Amino acid sequence: MSSMSPWRATVLTLFPEMFPGTLGGSLAGKALARGIWELDARDIRAHATDKHRTVDDTPFGGGAGMVLRPDIVDAAISDAADGRPLVYLTPRGAPLTQARVRDIAAGPGVVLLCGRYEGVDQRVIEARGMEEISIGDYVLSGGELAAMVLLDAAVRLLPGVMGAAESAAEESFSAPLLEYPHYTRPAEWQGRKVPDVLLSGHHEAVAAWRREQSQRITRERRPDLLALSTAEAHAS
Repeated sequence: MSSMSPWRATVLTLFPEMFPGTLGGSLAGKALARGIWELDARDIRAHATDKHRTVDDTPFGGGAGMVLRPDIVDAAISDAADGRPLVYLTPRGAPLTQARVRDIAAGPGVVLLCGRYEGVDQRVIEARGMEEISIGDYVLSGGELAAMVLLDAAVRLLPGVMGAAESAAEESFSAPLLEYPHYTRPAEWQGRKVPDVLLSGHHEAVAAWRREQSQRITRERRPDLLALSTAEAHAS
């Protein structure tokens, strides 16, 4: 058990049974068992006021689907809010970045709202000042998988979770570059050899090769990251 207060994650969802899910395995699961972080999945339906436990209604203005009611969502938030960041997982949110993950991991924890159906009434989003975050340009059935993605990304950055501190610093998106390729034994496999520089023992040459590879891969696959890096450099 860590001597520090655990990092706390509260998930507001219609399907609390989905958690911890994948968060119960690997690094996140081990850290959860060790008390480095805590996970509390809460059922939004607990705040419904009718016998049918209704949490949604038809949208004003017409259209397909249902919308989560602001009074029900607000009651669920009131029961969990304690100053931690409040995040609503939605495809229309700002893209989740490694920089934002680092900020969330550096704080006391996070409260995550998982949408369903057509989403959440806009009024409660505005009233609560929710931060809207997306994990990609596609639509899921609900916010639960997105919540797991955000939590996995944050938890692995908590002190004591990863084995080597330098691992996180060298990964993709830690700088505005994608990560360089990795190789291990055997040195030759199916006629393919490990690059000679990685066998040289020359640390500066290895570092230069990895930097060049990161730049090349980023230029080929994510030129937007290089453009962002250049814009930030000019702005500073």
